[in-house]
Amino acid sequence: MSGIDFFKRLLGGHAPEGAHRGHLVQAAKGLRTLVVDDSPTIRAVLGKMLEQEGYGVQKAVDGESALELAKTEQPELIFLDVVLPGINGFAVLRALRHDPLTQHIPIVMISGNQQATEQFYVQRFGADDFIRKPFGLGEVQQSIDQLVRAERLPARVSTPPMVIATVTPYEELPSTLSGMAA
Repeated sequence: MSGIDFFKRLLGGHAPEGAHRGHLVQAAKGLRTLVVDDSPTIRAVLGKMLEQEGYGVQKAVDGESALELAKTEQPELIFLDVVLPGINGFAVLRALRHDPLTQHIPIVMISGNQQATEQFYVQRFGADDFIRKPFGLGEVQQSIDQLVRAERLPARVSTPPMVIATVTPYEELPSTLSGMAA
């Protein structure tokens, strides 16, 4: 995959299988998310994707700061890289799942490692989803959609379209109605 293809995919040029079968459900606007990755590019691009979808974004570069932010800021969704400096993503996931303050937060693990064993460990330690790098907007939306449908995240409430009523001036009312007003 060329560098240009990588960035096209990151910015939404590739949709995951099944994404076009039905309407993807978004999480509530303003949903607080935490993006944990040691790559400034992934933090920036994933953060931008989430912000454009209407979500609040905080970022952490390592496991220690991720644990601290998760406890103090109580995000509603965490995107957590597996390979991190210091405490790796598996240890962070385990710690978050064992802490009563954070055990309820949905966690989506992300990794560039193509080995299936990683996905096994992610599921074993209690992650809600797994996304392989490089990923695009479609994969992020699909993951959020699955969490909303599983009732792990609140759904976005769509606002019904406004209906503008037409008011007829009193003078233009039919004579049968105008006589009633007098």
